[in-house]
Amino acid sequence: MLIRRNISWKLILRYTWKELIFFLIYSLTIFFVYHDLGWYFIDIPFEPLTVIGIAVSFYLGFKNSQSYDRFWEGRKIWGMIVNWSRTWGVRVLSLISIDDPVVEQEIKRDLFYRHIAWLNALRVQLRQPRSWSLQEGLLIERLFDRHAERNQDSSEAHQYVGHSEYEETKNRANPATHLIKNQALIIQRLRKDQVIDGFQEMQLQEALGKFYDFQGMCERIKNTPFPRQYGYFSKVFTWIFVLLLPLGLLNIFENHVSEDIEPARQISFLFLQMIPFTVLIMWIFTTMEYVGDNSEDPFEGKANDVPMTALCRTIEIDLRDMLNEEDLPETIKPKDDILY
Repeated sequence: MLIRRNISWKLILRYTWKELIFFLIYSLTIFFVYHDLGWYFIDIPFEPLTVIGIAVSFYLGFKNSQSYDRFWEGRKIWGMIVNWSRTWGVRVLSLISIDDPVVEQEIKRDLFYRHIAWLNALRVQLRQPRSWSLQEGLLIERLFDRHAERNQDSSEAHQYVGHSEYEETKNRANPATHLIKNQALIIQRLRKDQVIDGFQEMQLQEALGKFYDFQGMCERIKNTPFPRQYGYFSKVFTWIFVLLLPLGLLNIFENHVSEDIEPARQISFLFLQMIPFTVLIMWIFTTMEYVGDNSEDPFEGKANDVPMTALCRTIEIDLRDMLNEEDLPETIKPKDDILY
């Protein structure tokens, strides 16, 4: 998640430099073959382009709106995970009580740390790529590789659970699911050992059920691609429009060149007007389309995604602070203005 109010142009150019170079070369080529080679037949009326541009704008607006809804739903889910994690901590602390304070603290710590393991296992699972995941350009991929927040393996959970439990769960199809299952079995054992009563067990199991609900919500977003009929054709329509745009602007800018300017300089004035505006309009439309693409999948570990690593660390700090631990980890810091 980008944390600066204004996005740096350095980052913007990392995403769009190839398109800008292509648009410039393409516009220059159109200008050259029209004015220097005399291919006047490539000029097309601007009115059809206006209709196409309006249709593309509506399509892009719908796509971007729905893409943002996916991101915002993912962020709300993780907000609920934060809240219920704190609720889990409070319930464990207040409901579990035995005569031996050392054993009591160990039980609570075990339940707290396994929950932290679940958070990190879920985060790692959600960041695994899918066949429809967006492929970024080389400069962006290098940036993400340097930040090392994607494609991490399940060993993220090893520091929070015992070795035997880690070995038992790491090769499972869904390690996060089995960590919650283990929590439920421990709560069941505490009930059989009469450490907690039936009502207390119900309250703790309710929190675990909530965590399963949140995990399922995240997996629904992760495993359901943005409808490709919208995602794919918005790109197709946008590129059809931007490729036709220079052909329609030839006549528009030509009509705006003043006849008072001497003929030798008219071409230069036309060049200075048409090329920058053509590149600008093409860049705006393709950037709007790209913004929608980057918001489709909010759990990929990219610049515009839900900052799951930071949220996991926030929960970890809160829970360990509830245990009165003193050696708390630091909050996650942004990398190049990106909070993961």
